[in-house]
Amino acid sequence: MFDQATIDKMTTMRLSAMADAFREQAESAQYRDLTFEERFGLLVDAEWTSRQQRKLSRRLKSAQLRYPASIEDVDFQAPRGLSKQAVLSLASCNWIEAKQNVVVTGATGTGKTFLACALVEKACRTDFSAHYVRAPRLIHDLLVARADGSYTRFLNKLVRIDLLAIDDWLLTPLKDTERRDLLEVIEDRSERCSTLIATQLPVSAWHAAIGEPTLADGICDRLLHRAHRIGLKGGSRRKPAEEAGRPIEEEGEAKKKR
Repeated sequence: MFDQATIDKMTTMRLSAMADAFREQAESAQYRDLTFEERFGLLVDAEWTSRQQRKLSRRLKSAQLRYPASIEDVDFQAPRGLSKQAVLSLASCNWIEAKQNVVVTGATGTGKTFLACALVEKACRTDFSAHYVRAPRLIHDLLVARADGSYTRFLNKLVRIDLLAIDDWLLTPLKDTERRDLLEVIEDRSERCSTLIATQLPVSAWHAAIGEPTLADGICDRLLHRAHRIGLKGGSRRKPAEEAGRPIEEEGEAKKKR
């Protein structure tokens, strides 16, 4: 029999997983031969694991991933010049610890977004805060923040994110206010936290898309300094995968299973 008062106290102290594990131990004969230290260790493990899972769920929800991607699902067999060694090195998240950036370039449909989401997901699993956003949405949110007086608060929110992944970078040339806003974001984050850029536009064309040379120099220098670069080659892999009803990165796995 278990002590209901003890269960109630653990629940009041928000130790619900420990309470469930305590109840299970009391009701199951398989734990009777364990020492007190072993049984107590299991209770602590249950509570710790539950809290870690809840924290991860909150981080993933906040990340707002476009795809439910993971490093384990990245397809290294497709002929697109993707180095497995480079990706697995990034999966260690040491670059986030070192406040470095990542730039992923390639034509549409080569898997840039999936890779970006996979790195964001791995950052969340490694206990970093992370967020995925498309550049047009980020620019829109910055303009809205300017208009409603929350601009400074919004910038402060962005700089607290360990990894900010900006997809569809420079799809269209920037207007003056847009490039100044992006410079503020990049400047705030430079050498304080990590930024991941995913874009169809080669780095050599960034200056022209940003427009104003001085601002372009500032943005490019801060993003590209000590940045890890991944260039994806080849044509789009999207159509075959979509016709089969799978995300791009699942195509290679499906072929192996067949």
